[in-house]
Amino acid sequence: MSARTLTSVVGGERVDGSEDRPDINPSDVTDVVAVASMADASTAAQAVEAAAGAFPAWAGTTPWERSAVLDRAGTEVIARADELGDLLAREEGKTYPEARAEVVRAGQILKYFAGVALQPHGLALDSVRPGIEVTVVREPVGVVSVITPWNFPIAIPAWKIAPALAFGNTVVFKPADLVPASAWELVDIINRAGLPAGALNLVLGRGSVVGPVLTTAPGVDAITFTGSVPTGRGILADTVSTGAKVQLELGGKNPLVVTDRADLAVAVECAMQGGFGSTGQRCTASSIVVATRGVHDAFVEAMTARMSAWQVGDARGAGVDMGPVVDPGQLGVDLDYIEIARGAGAEVIGGHRVEGVGDGHYLAPALAVGTRVGDRINAEEVFGPVVSVIEVDDYAAALEAANASTMNLSAGICTTSLAEAAHFRRHSKAGMVMVNLPTAGVDFHVPFGGRGESSHGPREQGTAAVEFFTSSKTTYTAPGSPSVA
Repeated sequence: MSARTLTSVVGGERVDGSEDRPDINPSDVTDVVAVASMADASTAAQAVEAAAGAFPAWAGTTPWERSAVLDRAGTEVIARADELGDLLAREEGKTYPEARAEVVRAGQILKYFAGVALQPHGLALDSVRPGIEVTVVREPVGVVSVITPWNFPIAIPAWKIAPALAFGNTVVFKPADLVPASAWELVDIINRAGLPAGALNLVLGRGSVVGPVLTTAPGVDAITFTGSVPTGRGILADTVSTGAKVQLELGGKNPLVVTDRADLAVAVECAMQGGFGSTGQRCTASSIVVATRGVHDAFVEAMTARMSAWQVGDARGAGVDMGPVVDPGQLGVDLDYIEIARGAGAEVIGGHRVEGVGDGHYLAPALAVGTRVGDRINAEEVFGPVVSVIEVDDYAAALEAANASTMNLSAGICTTSLAEAAHFRRHSKAGMVMVNLPTAGVDFHVPFGGRGESSHGPREQGTAAVEFFTSSKTTYTAPGSPSVA
């Protein structure tokens, strides 16, 4: 059976592209999930125009109408979790349990923002001048460009699109090239839930072709992007001339501190799940373990044993702990960094191509032992199942090493000492801190974001979403002002 063709969706209509791109299953490169009809710049411009045309009517809907759309969409996403989870695992390569959990999370996000749409977000205040009333309201920004990565192909789009729509904005959504099918299904569900044509548009296209339109077009009022640091910097530079609001979630080089007072079993599980879950392809992954001298050797020994039992295989296979790397390019990056670590003197445990499990991009989890703070492996984001270990003398040295990154998204500590935990929570430079938990894995109803090069602009998710997806308006009303009869 031939693979279905996916097109862009502009103003409620499907729009064919000028180039076809196969959507390949990374667990089995002979399996074509779908064919994406890739848009050109003119289609992206049409999508911006469609979103701008739909904005006045959508912004004028009641909170209840917007809530109802998102709630219906969330209900369908959750009801189809088995089907969509299978598609996500097939397309992106994370294991089926991880993929299904991501789908459910996307549905929960849609339902959460259905509730947020009904909440009051304004203020009524007394002025310092007698008799004058002051009100502060939140109004939608306008047309929002949503540009997302391939590693969470349903959850990340949901946590950007849902608040944009909840607050009355319209959207032009460009997913990563590697995951068009998951994106197409999400857009189809939300549109069928009752959105007017043009409120949510999908542009399937190469970033180099359609990206400049979505970040520089005069009709774009805001841009929310998750991806690499260099691309994010380019978008930020574009907005200097356009004046568009910008929200960037970029790289993460996330440390997990393991102290002498750690519960070793807890520490190993945190490092395994944080470092190798989702094939390590998470911006919150625990890519560095900083272990104090008293626990270092025992930790490495326990990790080695745990890694040897870690099952690598087809993302949809039973009992598989880790699926394939997403594509040949990312696999090459992972292997290059493993060699970089070896070249700097590290002993690499694992990190070899896995044979005999299928025709996919399979890589065993890698642990690079004996690295130093200044090594490239500890300064640059790998975005794969590669974890490095730094040995330090004590907790104070561990905190210093953990804070050495410039991409301070998430950080964790494993310890049974309340004093160490409290000190780390206070003095970590990361935007999110975990105690006796993996650095990866966050809730959808709380703010998400980092510091340094990791993030720019208002936080994503939860109560923080109102800051980016709305603008405030302050109104002063004097006594005796005319009223509407």
